[in-house]
Amino acid sequence: MRIQDVKAGHLTQLADYTRKLYRTPELRKLFFELTLQCNERCFHCGSSCTAARGDELLREEWLGIIDQVKADFGTERIQLCITGGEPLLNRDFFDIMGYAHSQGFRWGMTSNATLITPDVARKLAEVGMGTISVSIDGLRDTHDRLRGLRGGYDRAMAGIQNLLDVGTFHAVQVTTVVNHENINQLDELFAIMDGIDIDSWRVINLEPIGRALMHPNLMLTREDYIRLLDFIREKRTQGYPLEYGCSHYLGLEYEAEVREWYWLCNAGVYTASIMANGDIGACLDIERRPETIQGNIRRERLRDVWERRFELFRRDLSDLNEDCRACEHARFCRGDAHHSWNYDANRPMVCLKGTLF
Repeated sequence: MRIQDVKAGHLTQLADYTRKLYRTPELRKLFFELTLQCNERCFHCGSSCTAARGDELLREEWLGIIDQVKADFGTERIQLCITGGEPLLNRDFFDIMGYAHSQGFRWGMTSNATLITPDVARKLAEVGMGTISVSIDGLRDTHDRLRGLRGGYDRAMAGIQNLLDVGTFHAVQVTTVVNHENINQLDELFAIMDGIDIDSWRVINLEPIGRALMHPNLMLTREDYIRLLDFIREKRTQGYPLEYGCSHYLGLEYEAEVREWYWLCNAGVYTASIMANGDIGACLDIERRPETIQGNIRRERLRDVWERRFELFRRDLSDLNEDCRACEHARFCRGDAHHSWNYDANRPMVCLKGTLF
């Protein structure tokens, strides 16, 4: 049997499973956007983070949310995913996460690591952080320019080493957003990542969201996508812990070869988010607009919103677009990812048909 036939069989099973998941979703990852304040100004930021807003949730509100989530969902199956902005800029960060840890929650964080001194790294261990993903978006000069902070690369790399020196975290990961410019630095970046004791390197493509919309010249070309995915597949074949992100359906050529399993958009079926102002949504990369915001934690319980809403995320996006609906890949792709869907035109902003398959 050809490998493509095996993959098609697996994807058919996943499609059937997804239909059941739409009817009986299971919250597994809950994102806490602790602040929109950030000390960097990344050109690709999906949330266009810069400064804290006046309506952000307070310490006492976050503690109450933790109590509520524990009461309604328990702690066994849910992982809290802490993000921002730069979450460490929330002045109550350690109080909030220390309380979550004391209540039995597992949690991990996304950070630019520029604030992770040896003391901060030790405190992160004390309050129970299990995993962290740190952003490195190119070699020194490229990283600093793309992320808008002079010296950011050196501070981030020092932060990574401080985390590794603690030695108790379950996983220290580096994430790199690849664009048309920094794709030429993949080999040099690999040598750097291979030289430090991180647990994995996650490589994702620049997405047409947030500030990246102002830089169409940096979106990946067809040749870039093929180069990127071939690079990841080659390194994985050699045994390196390198993976592509969860961004898109890649077709039978690359599915299950550049990441652990097959593509599934987790938004609203496995994943929900509480935003800095209390809004409840699915994936934080999804455009924030009336139909994607499902409620607000200040007025409603998360459990009620999770069980009674999220209809937009529990159906195939391909049903909303005539071309997608007629596509022979629709059952596997389902219209692709919610974060790169154009909700005004009801069409995907990223479709890799014709590029990869």
